[in-house]
Order: sequence, then C-alpha cells, then structure tokens
Amino acid sequence: MNLNIGIDENKRVEIATSLSQLLAESYTLYLKTHKYHWNVTGPMFQTLHLMFETQYNELALAVDEIAERIRVMGVKAPGSYGEFAKLSSVKEDTSTNTEANVMIQNLLNDHETIVRSAKGILPLLEGANDEGTNSLLGARIEYHEKTAWMLRSLIG
Repeated sequence: MNLNIGIDENKRVEIATSLSQLLAESYTLYLKTHKYHWNVTGPMFQTLHLMFETQYNELALAVDEIAERIRVMGVKAPGSYGEFAKLSSVKEDTSTNTEANVMIQNLLNDHETIVRSAKGILPLLEGANDEGTNSLLGARIEYHEKTAWMLRSLIG
C-alpha cells in the first residue's frame, strides 16, 4: 500500500533511517541507565538510584515514540541488540565495577551525544513538511539537554 502523508518518499526514508540511529542510541542509553540504577553504590546511592530510575523510565517511553515515528514513516524500526549496536554511537558499559562518578560522566556524555544526533536530523526536515518528526526531535533535544545539565551539575 502506498503511503501518502505529504512527505516525499525519499525524504521519508532518509528521515526514518536517521531516526533509527536515534532509536538505537536512546535504547542503548536506556539499558546503560537501567544497569547503573541496579548497580550504583556509594554515598550518593539513594539520590542516583532514584535519578537513574526516573531517567530510564523516560527513555523507555521515548524509544517507543521514536520507533512508532519510524513506522509512521513507512519504515521498519530496528529492534535487536545487534541492530542497535551497529547503529548507535552510544556504547554500552560492560564493566562490572563502574564507580558512581564515572556513571554520571558516562551518562552525561551519552545524553550530549544524543542531543547532537537529534540536532543532526533537523536539516533533513527543511522543506520536508514533517511536523511530526520536528515535534518529536524538539521534545527529545529538550529532554536530553536538561538531563545533561542535571548530570553536569552533580560533577561540579
């Protein structure tokens, strides 16, 4: 069935492909944040444990929104660890002993990476008549910039 939502087919596919990278990065960050929630220790345990829980819950909702936007665009969303690993510039933390301050720095770096990735999609939207993706990206950029600021504030 043809998709006729007022966005040129080539643009739709290009935008959806870029959103697939954003999805992979967001899911990888979700997993890393969840791991840190489970494994954080030290004097800031309670604060970080709760903060990481809030963050991974937000990311869980975000990955669904991003994936659904990809599907709206008529493209299949990636959904396996292998696909995400290939697409994501956010990398998992395989260490079993990451200290709390390193967790904070890692998450800060990852949120900033996602901000740059999301902003990198914006030029594709020029003249594309794609308000849905524009709205989604605005919300994602705002969330990741604010979260990065909060994490940065913990480091000093």
